[in-house]
Amino acid sequence: MHSHVLRSLCRGFAVAMLAAMPVALVAQDAPKPAATTAFPGESPSRWDIFAGYSYLAPKGTVNVLQPDGVTVLPQTFKSMNYGIIGSGAYYFNKYVGGQVEAATHDTFVNSPSSNGSATTVAGGMIVRFPAPDITPFLHGLVGGVDLAGPQHQPYKWGVGLTAGGGMDYETPWFNHKLAIRIFQADYEYMHVNWGPGVFGGRANLNAARLSAGVVIHVGTILPPPQLTVACSANPSAVFPGDPVNVTATVGSQDPKLGVVYSIAGDGITGGNSATATVNTASLPPGVHTVKCNAKEGKPGKEGLKPWQVATESTATFTVKEFEPPTISCSVNPTTIKPGDSATITATATSPQNRPLTYTYTASAGSVNGSGASGSFSSTGAPTGPVSITCNVSDDKGHTASANTSLTILAPPPPPQPHTQALCSINFETDKARPTRVDNEAKACLDEVALDLQRQSDAKAVVVGASNAKEKDKMEKQQKYAEKHKKAKVEDFAAQRAVNTKDYLVKEKGIDPSRISVATSATDAQKVEDYLVPAGANFGSDVQGTTPVDESAVQPQVRKPLPERKHHKAAAK
Repeated sequence: MHSHVLRSLCRGFAVAMLAAMPVALVAQDAPKPAATTAFPGESPSRWDIFAGYSYLAPKGTVNVLQPDGVTVLPQTFKSMNYGIIGSGAYYFNKYVGGQVEAATHDTFVNSPSSNGSATTVAGGMIVRFPAPDITPFLHGLVGGVDLAGPQHQPYKWGVGLTAGGGMDYETPWFNHKLAIRIFQADYEYMHVNWGPGVFGGRANLNAARLSAGVVIHVGTILPPPQLTVACSANPSAVFPGDPVNVTATVGSQDPKLGVVYSIAGDGITGGNSATATVNTASLPPGVHTVKCNAKEGKPGKEGLKPWQVATESTATFTVKEFEPPTISCSVNPTTIKPGDSATITATATSPQNRPLTYTYTASAGSVNGSGASGSFSSTGAPTGPVSITCNVSDDKGHTASANTSLTILAPPPPPQPHTQALCSINFETDKARPTRVDNEAKACLDEVALDLQRQSDAKAVVVGASNAKEKDKMEKQQKYAEKHKKAKVEDFAAQRAVNTKDYLVKEKGIDPSRISVATSATDAQKVEDYLVPAGANFGSDVQGTTPVDESAVQPQVRKPLPERKHHKAAAK
């Protein structure tokens, strides 16, 4: 019966210790979970709950006084091999705490003499020394013991004292919340007085107790992690007018509490939430800073604990200068004649699509146009290369320019003038006066005179020719003159040319300096008339002529023939 009751008590104690674990969790002082650390020594637990096996070896006797009032029978306790133990420790700081412990032991010996059992409940101080892998500890407890004697002494409470220590191995399991108590070695002193009688007596026991089991770490003695806030600005670089989104992100937040945000800075709108927008339209170029703040609780809540207010965080963004436009310039055609025009084309872009304005300049001539194209006029410009500049500006005052050029060609030189053949005069009709310019030649020479009058800078060349008979006669006269040095040599070709010039000078009033006379080897009785414009080279245009020495050949007087002879000549 006694063993059955003891087992029931042991089961009840075990259930009580398990139930104490969630109670300890609820009883944590910290308002939010402790931060995860590398080992318990960095963040020691607030509560340690221990449960395990315990062995008790009491040493001492129960002195039982016999009815005769004189005889004392000492009774010895045996080792109590069956025991369970549990404790709960609450730490005030990293090292020192208070502890409550309960344990029950029994021999479970089936004999008329049960040899006793003991249940202890005590409380006191505990000191620990946290380290990365092990945690040694010492404790001292004062309490009571419910002890049953070895000779059927009933359960009775007495005084119990405990002093000892042990060592826990810290495992990484369950986020360093589970430890194994390798050993706990305690000295226990128990004092119980059952009084006189057969089942009486008094026990003063010195017991050694060894225990082992598991320890659950609950909570932390450190304050909750500091609320943190990180500030970010995206994008980090913009042009004026582009939005920037600012985001405040908190860390180490107590899930049971809300967060109140505050975002401030140039151009911030809507800074009372986790996000805000920066209006950069009015911000000057450069680096700008925004500030993010956060605290746990509700707006206007007073008495916040230090870890509930985050340290201010900042972020920066850059407002960039608008990039200047770029431009290219071309002209078509690239070569023109004086007085002609050309089309100028400008191709400009703004990286930020700003409105653009075009202007044009030229080193000569003029340009009309204000858009992406213009017209160049060469009027009044000298010949040669002309530099043209295309300019563009945006509404922010940024400018760019590009150059192109064209060439105004010099007018081509006038065509080289050449000698023009005019009319011919025939001298075959008048046999008696074969060198005389007759009335039949007038029409031809009048035209020659008109041409000279029309072209005041032109000259005329009249080229006389003679036939073979005349040349033969002239050759004979030449030989005779050379022999007698008196004979006259008649040059029919030269005389015809000189007579023709004389007519133009005297009859038509042409300046004699404008008329040259020459002869040719042509076999004919005629004069060829030529007009030589200014700049023309008669000698290059008409080959085979020989100038006439006008000082040696005088013009003949134009006398009419006698009437009779004239009729005879006409008859012939």
